[in-house]
Amino acid sequence: MADFENYMSPGRRGHLIGIGGVSMSSLAEVLFDMGLNISGSDTMESQNVRNLRELGIPVIIGHHAENITDEVEFVVRTAAVHDDNPEIIAAREKDIPVFERTQAWGTISRDYNNALCISGTHGKTTTTSMCTHILMAAEKDPTVMIGGTLPLLNAGHRIGHGNTIIMEACEYYNSFLSFYPTVAVVLNIEADHLDFFKDLEELKRSFRIFASKVPEDGGVIVANADDANTMDALKDVRRKMITFGFENKADVTAKNIRYSGTNTTFDIYYKNKKFTDVTLHVPGVHNVKNALAATAACISLGIRPTAVKYGLAGFNGAERRFEFKGKFNGADVYDDYAHHPGELKALFDTLDKLEYKRTIVVFQPHTYSRTAALFDDFVKQLKRPDVLLLMEIYAAREQNTLGISSAALAEQIPNSTFYPDKDTLENTLRAIARPGDIILTVGAGDVYKMGENLLRS
Repeated sequence: MADFENYMSPGRRGHLIGIGGVSMSSLAEVLFDMGLNISGSDTMESQNVRNLRELGIPVIIGHHAENITDEVEFVVRTAAVHDDNPEIIAAREKDIPVFERTQAWGTISRDYNNALCISGTHGKTTTTSMCTHILMAAEKDPTVMIGGTLPLLNAGHRIGHGNTIIMEACEYYNSFLSFYPTVAVVLNIEADHLDFFKDLEELKRSFRIFASKVPEDGGVIVANADDANTMDALKDVRRKMITFGFENKADVTAKNIRYSGTNTTFDIYYKNKKFTDVTLHVPGVHNVKNALAATAACISLGIRPTAVKYGLAGFNGAERRFEFKGKFNGADVYDDYAHHPGELKALFDTLDKLEYKRTIVVFQPHTYSRTAALFDDFVKQLKRPDVLLLMEIYAAREQNTLGISSAALAEQIPNSTFYPDKDTLENTLRAIARPGDIILTVGAGDVYKMGENLLRS
């Protein structure tokens, strides 16, 4: 099997399928900046595609066999691009090696002394972003790969010249097993991606393998002491471990937590000694936990307390993570990426601490398999908003072989309405919004456009 490292030299020519995605567009820029000749294709126009073209990277809309010319030396694809893709077929016919996106990122990470990889069912993007803020405050000049846009970078990635790379590490399709972490963070483990993993135990086994990739000499695992699944998955991994959480048994913990609107102030303790005090400008107890994880990771890298304090103070959230979008008819409009019952719980717990008269949620379930597998858990959480407007399930990579619809959720949830037509939902939202409301567009699909259309009008 070909090794991606053999192609990481100036002048080599590669083609990226699905180049418009957050991680793929970042990868394209990194390879392009290394002097490689990069082209790509995607199914639709997007801001990422336009940005790549402005850099001089040609992008074709549509996947066609003729995009794989004789000059192409290697192909990189996302997990969503399958073997029946015409460009994959063409590459195989020409004996051009095909690599997964994470193989490319994993190979890049091997060039760094410190590879900080953040994994977990929830909180990856936020914690990766927090680590970026801290390491930038510490002047470590890190290279960064995030699964979302970070305002500090005005992008989802950064090319640094230091000896540290920070990477969001996703478990889907065992993607993170292509990485080579020196610090592996496990935020939490919950049943998810059950279209790929057989069950929770298989998922835990994948995280165990990921954590085991940390070097025995000098590597560190950062683990959530409060999460039973995480601690069970890692119990037999013989590596140095730093734990975080709210329990006293955790190495890194928070004390004297005080909430004021969307701000949270608390003291961080490490090994029962005060490490620093912090003011977070993003709400929610789950973000306190994310900050503890980021702190524990940075402690393992020898980062000083002042960099943690000022790095976290400068963090105002990542794109699509409780992101304030604007006001409509006196109502605050926010957007959030939550698409798993655990993420919805964290989001709604946060809202309980904010003093809005009424909570209106537009929710778009993400994938048929997740909706079916976690149906009862979705119902439990989606009963919490005052008003729930349901869009149809966002298919993403799937076909609806299960025959499930958001209408089934609406049947089980009081104060909810299913809207198969987006225009009708948008008109309803426009009609009911009033001062004192918070309107949240929630989901991993294109539901964010609903709020943007509202504000544009």
